[in-house]
Amino acid sequence: MDNFDTARLLYLALLGGAVLLWFFAQNRASLGKVTQQALVWGLIFVGVIAAVGLWGDIRQTVQPSQTVLAQGDRIELPRAPDGHYYLTAQINGTPVRFVVDTGASQIVLTQDDARAAGLDLSNLMYAGRAFTANGTVRTAPVRLDQITIGSIADHDVRAVVNEGEMEQSLLGMDYLQRFSSVEIRDGTLSLTR
Repeated sequence: MDNFDTARLLYLALLGGAVLLWFFAQNRASLGKVTQQALVWGLIFVGVIAAVGLWGDIRQTVQPSQTVLAQGDRIELPRAPDGHYYLTAQINGTPVRFVVDTGASQIVLTQDDARAAGLDLSNLMYAGRAFTANGTVRTAPVRLDQITIGSIADHDVRAVVNEGEMEQSLLGMDYLQRFSSVEIRDGTLSLTR
């Protein structure tokens, strides 16, 4: 701390002390109740400061967001707090958030994501089957005009729409195999073309 910061800190401490001294002098008749109220307000103040200081961590827990580094033919995804890797890709120009899932063999879209990407769900034929941890679900094959991640764009990509309930669309091995390298190191998933 330089001299200016020290002087400001000393001034604020003296001012705070004067305010506290005045407050207790004015309320000396009911000092027990005043002390209790002062402690409650002090705890509220400390709680607000803690919430502001931890807001980034709180927001990350409630709604995880990640910074995806997409440079040229390389995409880097940091691991989310829940241990998964998430990626937002443009499907037919619409952003769709995917879980990168090496256990899924295909790109699997939720019905909501498929609808948002402009696919007509009323014309789909749910003839396929997918075996999931929650049992067997029916799927409908579709073709995506374009899937874009950063500067990487693929056209006429095969995918399926899941007939069952799914929280998140899955980016499976059919798409991941388009990359020459898929590597996980130090909590980062790297995809290289």
